[in-house]
Amino acid sequence: MNNWKRYISGIMLVLGLMILPQCSFDKASDTPETRGIVLTGEAKQDYIQQQMNELYHPPEDKKPTPFTAPTGWTYEKTSIGNVRVERLAPPKSSTKHVVLRLHGGAYMSGITDLYRSFAVHQAEYTDASEIYCVDYRHAPIYTYPAALEDATTVYRGLLARGTKASDIIIYGDSAGGNLAVELAIYLREHDIPQPAALILLSPWADFEHKDGTSRTENFAKDKVLGEGTPFAPHLRSIPPYAGDLPLDDPRLSPIHADLRGLPPMLIQTGSYDLLLTEDEQLAAKAKADGTDVTFTVYPEMPHVFPLVLPELAESFAALEEMRDFVNRYMNELP
Repeated sequence: MNNWKRYISGIMLVLGLMILPQCSFDKASDTPETRGIVLTGEAKQDYIQQQMNELYHPPEDKKPTPFTAPTGWTYEKTSIGNVRVERLAPPKSSTKHVVLRLHGGAYMSGITDLYRSFAVHQAEYTDASEIYCVDYRHAPIYTYPAALEDATTVYRGLLARGTKASDIIIYGDSAGGNLAVELAIYLREHDIPQPAALILLSPWADFEHKDGTSRTENFAKDKVLGEGTPFAPHLRSIPPYAGDLPLDDPRLSPIHADLRGLPPMLIQTGSYDLLLTEDEQLAAKAKADGTDVTFTVYPEMPHVFPLVLPELAESFAALEEMRDFVNRYMNELP
């Protein structure tokens, strides 16, 4: 039990951080955008390590600044159905885009200020009129399908309020990326209209830990999930959210799921991401099933880097890619 308490505390601290007919397996440019901090090689990795040290082990005399919404924005904690959500809305928007935000944290943590700040950036880059962060139930108290049920309730609630499915963008990072894909599969299976797009940041696509993949090859490189982080001792453990399901069940591991008929996907990851292999497999499976996929690997970047390293040039580039992806697909809708 003490180990699980430490595990949850670690998660809460860090995570508490053109139409393509086929998948594009492109590397991001080695020359990053000029916005943000531009670093390469050892200097970049030293910087990332320093930032992660401060995130995982903050100095006692340095308390993080509590989240406050930007001037003129609406920020409220409310509920849709019986599910808690946090709603953010800018003072004005030129679109009717609504973002449904599914946070990460191994299905074991709630929304944190890190996610609230990131949600603001995502809303700004997609010119969204509203963004809803879903505070879904999480393990170890609640196991599958609790989070999926909550995400579905919120999605249905948005439709019941008059939001068009074609105006909805679903964002998900890590475990939230897993949940985003599983939500889209559930919607297809129950004849519920699909959202316009899925944006997946380092999605957790395989509940099984497999040697000989990026899970081991990037273990010393990924400074967010790998060696020396609070997550490292638990990488081979059975994820509590799985409950009684086998780890290769498609309801947990979407690399084994039927991905036909899903919305266009943008999958972003880093070449040092611990989950790189399964993200490659998810993109390949979606392509094979006929789903439009854009898959981008940012060199030398770790897990969920736009979330935890927002000041780096690669994070600005990733947000701009999200913006362009949304504009490409949303603008083509009737």
